[in-house]
Order: sequence, then structure tokens, then C-alpha cells
Amino acid sequence: MKELVEVIATSLVDHPEEVVVTETVTDKSIVLELKVAPDDMGKVIGKQGRIAKAIRTVVKSAASKDDKKVIVEILQ
Repeated sequence: MKELVEVIATSLVDHPEEVVVTETVTDKSIVLELKVAPDDMGKVIGKQGRIAKAIRTVVKSAASKDDKKVIVEILQ
């Protein structure tokens, strides 16, 4: 899951070298924290959060086979 979020985020931003994804795995969930450059926050979130919602949808569908809840957090 971490690699998927990295690929999506780096293709969206102007500063791909500043994209950092950390993954925390527990028994029932996977938490992915995405950090990007401050200038790129709008590109990752999108208007009314549409791009962020699309990223979460893609990651959740990719993780559906693992029977774990996936949470994607976008941090400043």
C-alpha cells in the first residue's frame, strides 16, 4: 500500500523528492501518513477534497483482499 500512495502522490506534485509515506500496521488496520511540500498540499487534496478522496478509494479497493481497514492521512 505504501508504494501505491507514493506513486500516486509523486505523479501529482511539483516536488516529488519531498513526498514521504509512513506505514503503520496493526492487527485490523493499516495507517498511511502522506507528507508533501507545503506548496503541493493543494494538488494532493484537490478542490473540495476530491483528489484525496480518490486516493483513499483506490487504496481501499487495493487493500480489500487483505481484510484490513486502510486509513490514508495527509499531514502538513
